[in-house]
Amino acid sequence: MAAFARLLERLGWSPRAQETAKQEVEVERRVPGEPGGLLAAPRCSQRLHGGAAAAPGLRFGASAVQGWRTRMEDAHCARLALPGLPSGWAFFAVLDGHGGARAARFGARHLPGHVLGELGPAPREPEEVRQALRSAFLRADAHLRALWPRSDPGGSTAVALLVSPRFLYLAHCGDSRALLSRSGSMAFCTEDHRPHRPRERERIHDAGGTVRRRRIEGSLAVSRALGDFAYKQAPGRPPELQLVSAEPEVAALARQAEDEFVLLASDGVWDTLSGADLAGLVASRLRLGLAPEQLCAQLLDTCLCKGSLDNMTCMVVCFPGAPRPCEETIRKEMALDAALSHKVAELYSSAQEPPCLNTVFRTLASEDIPGLPPGAGLHSKASLCSPGPLSLLKHTLSSVIPQRNVRRRGEMVRNPRHP
Repeated sequence: MAAFARLLERLGWSPRAQETAKQEVEVERRVPGEPGGLLAAPRCSQRLHGGAAAAPGLRFGASAVQGWRTRMEDAHCARLALPGLPSGWAFFAVLDGHGGARAARFGARHLPGHVLGELGPAPREPEEVRQALRSAFLRADAHLRALWPRSDPGGSTAVALLVSPRFLYLAHCGDSRALLSRSGSMAFCTEDHRPHRPRERERIHDAGGTVRRRRIEGSLAVSRALGDFAYKQAPGRPPELQLVSAEPEVAALARQAEDEFVLLASDGVWDTLSGADLAGLVASRLRLGLAPEQLCAQLLDTCLCKGSLDNMTCMVVCFPGAPRPCEETIRKEMALDAALSHKVAELYSSAQEPPCLNTVFRTLASEDIPGLPPGAGLHSKASLCSPGPLSLLKHTLSSVIPQRNVRRRGEMVRNPRHP
């Protein structure tokens, strides 16, 4: 047990780590800024990172962008190896906070340790692993509650991928999603936990709550999350049967040679692209030889240009069957970029005043341009539609994306006409 305890400490699960977590929660509580507000222009800089496991063929990349929000409330984590378990086990998660970043950051730091603690050194697959993931989420939520300032709002959705040599386990609570691409198409996608889903509505009603305007008590738009402890006070009911539950749905998918990649992303990504579109776009970028973290960055840029106003985090985990670089695909992409650059240069040279991005988009969209990336089209080529680098697009995005009030999942509804 002492050896296993040291393994847990390596993942941040120790008495000292608990004290650190308490300090982090208190520090986050003092961070200024109004959660959920919008900036005058988006923050487009991204934080990329990636890596590869010792097991052949397993690699990942991730990126995150603050976007139009006044604060960054997303977090994520990646563990390419799990101490005490054989080679081939790995853990990845994306968390999307609401009402602040405390719950998301806590989950990114401590959820892996809880998962490892519940798995033990030799879990039986798949049922023991599925139950371990459920217990890990609930224990992480209880751990967070012990540190949470009384009466403070806020919580976080979460989606996680646990990889074993035999199975892919997808666990999620809330509206952060995951998809599996297999044999060139989307083979599986998680379903959001919304209060109006029959099973969720029944639990909410049984706990004494109501669903109004598709929200719990007319306010919270997700029915499962870490945190949100104001909705976890129904007397005599276990944590998984409260108005808001931290118990995840867990899918166990037997691995196949045709498995290509799993995409994990916060809801700001899914607001603008469907699962099928995302699967096609990621596969097309892998065929260009892009590293997973680079294609994640391109994907988030595309979502910004398509109108997402939320924080966004994207993570792609690739398996041995992932699409490989294709010379013909690379050649066609280079030809497409050259053609678009020529068209944009002509627009700028022929205009008396530099056209705004919206004008460039409308003009190019009216033309027949073959070979645009699947699912994203012209929006994935925004860097070619501006005379400067993509980071400068924040000065012209306002011409494409109208400023408007957008509600976060944890805010009160002010306009009941919008779901």
